[in-house]
Amino acid sequence: MVDGELYTGTSYNFLGSEPIIFRNSQQSPLRTEYAIPWLNEPNFIFADVVRADPDNADEEDDKVYFFFTEVSVEYEFLGKLMIPRIARVCKRDQGGLRTLQKKWTSYLKARMLCSAPDRNLIFNIVNDVFILKSPSLREPVIYGVFSPQLNNVGLSAVCAYNISTVEEVFTKGKYMQSAAVEQSHTKWVRYNGEIPRPRPGACINKEARADGYPSTLTFPDKTLQFVKDHPLMDDSVTPIGDRPRLIKRDVKYTQIVVDQVTALNGTVYDVMFISTDQGALHKAISYENGMHIIEEVQLFPNFEPIQTLLLSSKKGKQSLYAGSNAGVVQSPLAFCDKHSTCVDCVLARDPYCAWDPQESVCVNLRESVAGRDWIQNIGGDASYCTDKVKERSLQHTFKHGSTAELKCSQKSNLAQVVWKFRDDVLKVESPKYRLLEKALLIFNLSEDDSGVYQCLSEEKVKDQKFSQVLAKHVLELKKIQHTTVSPAQPTTRSEGYLPDQCLKFRSALLLGKKKPKGDFSDCEQSVKETLVEPGSLLTQSGDQPKPSHDTGYETEADYGNGHIQHDEDHSKSYKEVKDKPFDVKCELKFADSDAEGD
Repeated sequence: MVDGELYTGTSYNFLGSEPIIFRNSQQSPLRTEYAIPWLNEPNFIFADVVRADPDNADEEDDKVYFFFTEVSVEYEFLGKLMIPRIARVCKRDQGGLRTLQKKWTSYLKARMLCSAPDRNLIFNIVNDVFILKSPSLREPVIYGVFSPQLNNVGLSAVCAYNISTVEEVFTKGKYMQSAAVEQSHTKWVRYNGEIPRPRPGACINKEARADGYPSTLTFPDKTLQFVKDHPLMDDSVTPIGDRPRLIKRDVKYTQIVVDQVTALNGTVYDVMFISTDQGALHKAISYENGMHIIEEVQLFPNFEPIQTLLLSSKKGKQSLYAGSNAGVVQSPLAFCDKHSTCVDCVLARDPYCAWDPQESVCVNLRESVAGRDWIQNIGGDASYCTDKVKERSLQHTFKHGSTAELKCSQKSNLAQVVWKFRDDVLKVESPKYRLLEKALLIFNLSEDDSGVYQCLSEEKVKDQKFSQVLAKHVLELKKIQHTTVSPAQPTTRSEGYLPDQCLKFRSALLLGKKKPKGDFSDCEQSVKETLVEPGSLLTQSGDQPKPSHDTGYETEADYGNGHIQHDEDHSKSYKEVKDKPFDVKCELKFADSDAEGD
């Protein structure tokens, strides 16, 4: 909606076969010409108005820009080659008097270029566009999310364009024209002939009025016919820096919004919020000719594609709204309070966040009045941080041959996890260790593995390396007092002692001249122990410990004195087995599977 009038990129019929760019107005409704050079199977993405500068002496008109992807007419390809387009119409356009009656006289379109030639990457599908308008900006900036046409690797890019570059193409660029070649085939080439005056596709401004053209209804037919035949520009709109701002693999970006943030040092940063087709949100900033992704937040746990992304215009406590088929999510623009230390707060390189040393908290600059001693460095220099992090040790005991799982949660994907054992860097490449995403496994523990293990987070920013201790574990060998077992005492296999009912069951099979199978896993499952002493592994969150990973190492059941423990329950089980020798947990197939005993 622009000043009460609706501008639409849509289809004119229910079949979807007649695409148009339409203005619904009581005074002067306008639409595009139904012709392939104007629109060729477009997929409309976005539209917005850019107001003219009121201080501009040329008295320029407001312009409405449309963004879409359409089938190319100027490039020959084996299949349909898609091209990202930007089209422009003028707000005061009233159509032509005889030619282009109730049609746009200011409609022009051009190709949006987004590619990385050094990496042979061409992004020719535009998925979303956001026009950043701010009083602090000299001119609006167009941000677009692109992907390749054959995107089988999940590749996405973000390109930014200045409005002045777009207007340079429309006001001074070359036009394209169709040329008939062999067998009535149409080829589009650059037009190098004479351009009529006033310039085709131009808006009404001070110069046009001085030349005697107060409105588009007074344009000569020669200018209008040229616009009708030459709506496509030959020049492409090139991005800022002639390359994408961001290229990301293994992800497909769907929507984008951009906000401007002023850092503590007064520098203004464009913060991009980009959604994915897996329900996630990426926050990124441009820094020193590069792009830094600050964080990734999973907004939809069911991985629904985000189809709408809006930034609230309310100043102060702004919010971000994301919509999908599953619902709508409201999210803050920054999660500063999740950074518990000064180093974490600074290394996040989030222009919204700064560290308050007096309160020892990472605060949001949008919601607080900055203090003199607050710490922020978008370059990631955390050397100004002086806070000391309290280290908390977790005690563990283990047995010979068991396995230990040492928890360690990494806070940043940009940092590297380093494990130290007795203050020396641990070589996790050894077969004795296995490094998981949030833990370290140590196999076949022995007395030499006793000691202090430290999990450190190391992040390198420029030439500086910052290290933090994330977790500290102390492993101690559990000393078991072994006693001699007399020959009269019952013995079992090395896996552990069998319960009474399984012993009686095995005896009944043997006395019945059966050939028992060696699989007594159901009976013996109850005597297997976890490889690390239960209760010894404490998680950092205080949750109940999980059993360690079974690696094949089995230990003797510990009854304290080396004997099988008997009590009243065991005596009762003997009586039950005597009355019903097969009324036990084990399946009867072990007793009946021997065909020779039948």
